[in-house]
Amino acid sequence: MLNVNAILPIELLKAHQSHKHFLHGYANSQTQKALSDDVLTIGFARRAASYKRALLIFRDIDRLIDIGKGKLQIIFAGKAHPADNQGKRIIYDVVQNAKKLFGEVKVVYLENYNLWLGRIITSGVDVWLNTPRRPNEASGTSGMKSALNGIPNLSILDGWWAEACKHGENGWGIGNSEVVNDETDANHLYELLENDVIPTFYNDPEKWASMMRKSIITGINYTAFRMMQDYKNKYYKL
Repeated sequence: MLNVNAILPIELLKAHQSHKHFLHGYANSQTQKALSDDVLTIGFARRAASYKRALLIFRDIDRLIDIGKGKLQIIFAGKAHPADNQGKRIIYDVVQNAKKLFGEVKVVYLENYNLWLGRIITSGVDVWLNTPRRPNEASGTSGMKSALNGIPNLSILDGWWAEACKHGENGWGIGNSEVVNDETDANHLYELLENDVIPTFYNDPEKWASMMRKSIITGINYTAFRMMQDYKNKYYKL
């Protein structure tokens, strides 16, 4: 933790920018969408399953355009099981929404999701989006990986994030732990983007660097080492 605190903000931002540039270079080579290194990039990459609500951010297209035009771009990735028609439909719907947003908000879906692609996305985006329908998120390992890369999470308060979130410090919590409602969660997501995430990214680089640093410090507490210690101390005591 002391080593993380010793990193200068400019060094932290510069290191992230190199990963972001690499990710955008790959994404642009696959999609020709001309993602910009200067624009806030949100990442959403995971198995296509209905409870993960990949489509939540598209619930109000007009509002998303008002909030995100020229300020936001989104990278999606993930696979569905070959026999999961519902999962494949989710991917199709994400792509269709991306087409609706053409010329307004850039949205790409990167194909052939694998460990390599997952690594460059979790280290290259600016914000990690996770919108599961509570209480279905068992853990949320992609969010843990992004946090270790200094990526603030923008996530439903479920799985690991219900414990780890320090709202406005290491990321943002969407909704609350009691209400399960797509419309309410979508509205809060838009509010956070408009009033917190986007203004901080563009107007307060010092605070953004602080959030990146606190994301890394948070992620240190959510590793395989923590898991083994919890099993040892809580479940396997004789």
